[in-house]
Amino acid sequence: MDTEKLPWDGGCRCGRVRIRVTKPPMMTMACHCRGCQTMSASAFSLSIALPIDGLEVTKGDTVIGGLHGEPAHHHFCDWCKTWMFTRIEQFGFVNLRPTMLDEYQDFTPFIETQTAEKLPWATTPAKHSFERFPAMEEYAGLMQEFQARQA
Repeated sequence: MDTEKLPWDGGCRCGRVRIRVTKPPMMTMACHCRGCQTMSASAFSLSIALPIDGLEVTKGDTVIGGLHGEPAHHHFCDWCKTWMFTRIEQFGFVNLRPTMLDEYQDFTPFIETQTAEKLPWATTPAKHSFERFPAMEEYAGLMQEFQARQA
């Protein structure tokens, strides 16, 4: 991923919602939880963690689906129902599905979470693997390591 080419643009499947990433990722990840499996219709969901002010909706509007309560809000295109991103306001970040970007091929998960629920055949190239979510105090070090590897 080339952060020197920011901003990155993208959108949902039908193109009615367009987005722009304006700040570098804090980390990339794959989540194997049952909820992500169900919502993505896949073995896991991929995410790019961004500062909450690093993602803008530049065209159209999203609607809330999936989880409707705190702490996470899943944002979808109202027309094609594409799951685009998840805002987690209390922690100040947003998880963007990297396939929403026009150029997404270079995004690989740095960590994988909820491996206790993963499908037996599902594998990722993630450097760190967690049965559940990492402890809150682990995130700072993981993000620091991710940033160093990107430099």
